[in-house]
Amino acid sequence: MERKITFALDAPHPAPQNFGLVATPLKHDAKTVEQALGTVVAAIIRRHQQTSRLLLLGIANGGIILTHRLAQRLRAEGLVCGTGTIDISFHRDDIGRQPIPKEFSPTIIPHDVNGAAVILVDDVIYSGRTIKAALDELFDHGRPDTVELAVLIDRGGRRLPLAPDYCGLKIEANDSQKVRVHLNATQSTKDHILIEPSTNKRSTP
Repeated sequence: MERKITFALDAPHPAPQNFGLVATPLKHDAKTVEQALGTVVAAIIRRHQQTSRLLLLGIANGGIILTHRLAQRLRAEGLVCGTGTIDISFHRDDIGRQPIPKEFSPTIIPHDVNGAAVILVDDVIYSGRTIKAALDELFDHGRPDTVELAVLIDRGGRRLPLAPDYCGLKIEANDSQKVRVHLNATQSTKDHILIEPSTNKRSTP
């Protein structure tokens, strides 16, 4: 009888097993956030030392606390600036597929935007669609002299031709990941940035 020789590579392999292990999300601590904030503040000061009408508008919701943090530091350095918020709810390009978030803060612009130097502020830039919506909302209220963009995190993945003028930190993340910035309103030592699996097929900040 002829004997069949079986090599290890030909042998059947057991099916892969899932033991329920989940990768630990990557985390950046409060020190990283502090350094990123400092980078943005220093760059704004260099460019706007002589600007007379500077207005920081935080894009709801991620840019609101960040705007207050930036304004605090800028004022401490002698830079005069106003602050407000931009609600993009009615300018989102996915408004037909998703309900309007009710938790968003309304647009509040305390000064006339006509002729002002406006800096839109958000925590993360990704596709650029959020920024496009913020620009549409802003120009509903007037015609600024200039509009710039300040973000804490640029995670890449742009789908519109938009780029930040001021960026605190660049993070490489793919479409299956979500970058979450947690800024504590009262204790900056609790600030952190998480990179974790996304629950959506595609995020569009």
